[in-house]
This record gives sequence, structure tokens and C-alpha cells, in this order.
Amino acid sequence: MAVFSCFNFKTKKMKLIDDLKWRYATKKYSNKKVANDDLEKIVEAINLSASSIGMQTYRLFVIEDQALKKELGEGSFNSQIAECSHLLIFAAFDSINGETIDNYIEFVAKERETPVEELTNFKNTIRDYLLARTDDENFIWSAKQAYIGLGTALIAAAALKIDATPMEGFDAEKFDKILRLKEKKLKSVVLLALGYRDEENDYLAKLKKVRIPIQEFCTKVG
Repeated sequence: MAVFSCFNFKTKKMKLIDDLKWRYATKKYSNKKVANDDLEKIVEAINLSASSIGMQTYRLFVIEDQALKKELGEGSFNSQIAECSHLLIFAAFDSINGETIDNYIEFVAKERETPVEELTNFKNTIRDYLLARTDDENFIWSAKQAYIGLGTALIAAAALKIDATPMEGFDAEKFDKILRLKEKKLKSVVLLALGYRDEENDYLAKLKKVRIPIQEFCTKVG
């Protein structure tokens, strides 16, 4: 049994590395759609992603409607916005106030079936940390949380053999206006296109993945 468990662990570990070697920032997408079951797995993976203090101070928007994707992609050099099966938009909180923190504490108490009073020290620590900063500082912090979610999405998509393209080159103000994010106190920060590669028309599809050697990339100390 121990031998089998060790073998199984190594097999899973190698699959993860193979999945990451397989993925690349897809430039051209085919017309094949991502199945709803697979999409839900990616969304759930993002929701389970690491998040500072566990607050998840960003939200995810999933766009499938072709007309809306086309409108969002007009004028952008990222053709993947309109061509992909689904477009994921990561939007960070534009500010954090006392109500935001209170709502989070109440949610934690409910989920863990814990009296709110027992979380007083935790709440005060969060308030001291976040409310002492400016809205801009907290927005930057929230945007960083969104990028952690983006990383999780890339790995989840690769594991499902779904192609993905992370994108920063977009008109955030335009996205915010069309999706009415300001009304939700959100700002779009990064995009992720999902779909399946068009190998015939994507010049990157058959090229070797290029990364610097591990020995140069990683320095072991101690």
C-alpha cells in the first residue's frame, strides 16, 4: 500500500508539471466551446484560491455572450477577448470600509457556527490593518488578491486541458462602464480568456516553451 501511495503521488506531481509545460498564452482560439461543467470547476478553483485574511476582496465576472465580448474587445490589440469561448474578468474592490469588514466577520461567524463576539480580536486586527490605509492602497492590495486567483485559474485550466490567456492590455474604464462595475464599487484589473487553441493559425501553438533554467531561476539559501 505504501509503495502504491508513493507511486500515485509521483504520478500526480508529474501530471501537474506536464500540464504547466503544455499551457501557453494562447493567441488564436477555435470555435470550440468550454463545457459548463469544466467552467464551473475553474470558477470553483478560483473561489478556493488563497486570499489574504480570507476576505476575497475581488469579484469574478464570466462573459459568454458573443456580442458583449465583441463590444468589450473593440479597439483592443487582444483579439482573444472577442474570440475566446468565455472571458473572465477579475475586478477588485475600489475601497474597504468598516461595513465591509463587519460583513466579512458576520459571514465567517455564520459559516463556522461561531459567535461573532469570539471574533472581536480578529475583527479589530483587520480594522487596524486596513482602515489605516488609503483607498488606493487597499485597491492595490485587493488587485494583488485578484492576481492570486488568476494564477489559480491558469493552473486549473491547464489541468483540464483548456487553453487560457491572461491579459492586462485592455481599457479598464471601458470595461467598468459597460459592466457597471463602479456601481458595485469594483474596478477591473485583469482578464482571462478561456477556450481551445487554433493550432493552424496560432504561431505559438507548436513552439517550444521557453523558461530560464531552474538553477538560474531559483537560489536555495541555507
